[in-house]
Amino acid sequence: MGWIHAATFAVGIVVGFLGGMFGKGGSAIATPLLSLIGLPGFIAVASPLPATVPGTLIASAEYWRLQLIDWRVVCWSIAVGVPSTILGSFFTKITGAAPLLLVTGLLVLGFGISFLFFPEEQESPSSLTQIETHRSYLRIKLFAVACFVGLVSGLLANSGGFLLAPCYVKFLKLPIKTSFACSLIVSAALAVPGTIVHAYLGHISWPITVTLALGSMPMSYLGARIAIHTRSRRLEKWYGAMLTLLGLFFLLHHVA
Repeated sequence: MGWIHAATFAVGIVVGFLGGMFGKGGSAIATPLLSLIGLPGFIAVASPLPATVPGTLIASAEYWRLQLIDWRVVCWSIAVGVPSTILGSFFTKITGAAPLLLVTGLLVLGFGISFLFFPEEQESPSSLTQIETHRSYLRIKLFAVACFVGLVSGLLANSGGFLLAPCYVKFLKLPIKTSFACSLIVSAALAVPGTIVHAYLGHISWPITVTLALGSMPMSYLGARIAIHTRSRRLEKWYGAMLTLLGLFFLLHHVA
């Protein structure tokens, strides 16, 4: 078992860095990697969920210090996303995941290609709170995003960050760094109800969770620092490449 924990710690380093840099919890990456090192299905799926919380909070503190967080987006996303996550978590017992995995993989891949070839290129800071027109329409879009991501995060036992940030950029037109900042905090919040439900269902191995968290925490901070000090246009290109690879990996691992 010693080598399992060493490999899990290495997985934590990878997902922590990518999560901090790209505004995501990292469980979507951790699950297939943990499966590759031999952990059984539900353990690999659910154990990364609570492990994402410390790293995402550490990374979000750096964005908070530089005032990159849009609290209206965060509060609406949590208020709508938490009950949706709880609902999605319980649906895992009665629904098949294969169609959702296919749609999610295609969506992530589509986002990746979009960021690579059609970047938003927003360098100046702006936020939902600064937009004076079409507020009701924006709230409806934010509600829809939070509800969808919450359901997906509950069904797939992840914190939803791999969908939150690209949805914020593409649908709400937030700057990419603000999207990462909001995604980190919302991901941490969405991980809590999912963790409670999956712990109740007996899907979490706490030694694996602790090992993952220890590997991810310092690297989450480093990833956030690099993202903050990178030009937005370049960051979008990097993000597009990461999402494209993640989408392909997601489809090959879960669907093929």
